[in-house]
Amino acid sequence: MARAVVYENIRRAGTLLASSALALPLMAMVAPGARAEGMPQLDFGNPYVIGQVVWGAGIFLVLYLLLSRSALPKVEKVLSLRRQTIETDLGIAHKAKTRADEAVAELHTARRNALAEAQANVDKVVEEARLAAARQTEEMNARLAAEIHDAETRIAQARGTALASVREISTTTAETLIHQLSGIAAPADFVTAKVGSAAAARGL
Repeated sequence: MARAVVYENIRRAGTLLASSALALPLMAMVAPGARAEGMPQLDFGNPYVIGQVVWGAGIFLVLYLLLSRSALPKVEKVLSLRRQTIETDLGIAHKAKTRADEAVAELHTARRNALAEAQANVDKVVEEARLAAARQTEEMNARLAAEIHDAETRIAQARGTALASVREISTTTAETLIHQLSGIAAPADFVTAKVGSAAAARGL
């Protein structure tokens, strides 16, 4: 846009100068005897000055026509092409930046999703491990309780068997001692009852 304004100013200045150059010979024709004091280049009464003005105006017009018809349009075309190229490159750059921003946004979204999924998997594994540990603990407690119950049952049976054996041994020993000491065989029912009473008193 700025280059077009400069080109337009150049064109207007050329038109103004051309008009001025054409006006000088007309002024010389209107006032051939006029002369500015101290300025011989404006002495239009001198034919050399008029010739120089005419030739200068003609050369300027030729140069102006060449520039306005040939050089300046080419310059304007080059500037226009350059402007279009810059605008195209800027558009491509903006599109590339937009795609890059979208790719970065997608990358951040994918990263957040991956982190969330990984955290969910970790939480799931931890929960499964906790449940498995709880189940194993319950199974182990149940097995230990069953083993303890079995052990207590066996101990009770063994204790009962041992107590029965102790009473039997005690009864036999008491009968033997009574026979050896007194020479009399004590009644078995009497000895068994006394041994049972003694065992009950001691909690056996």
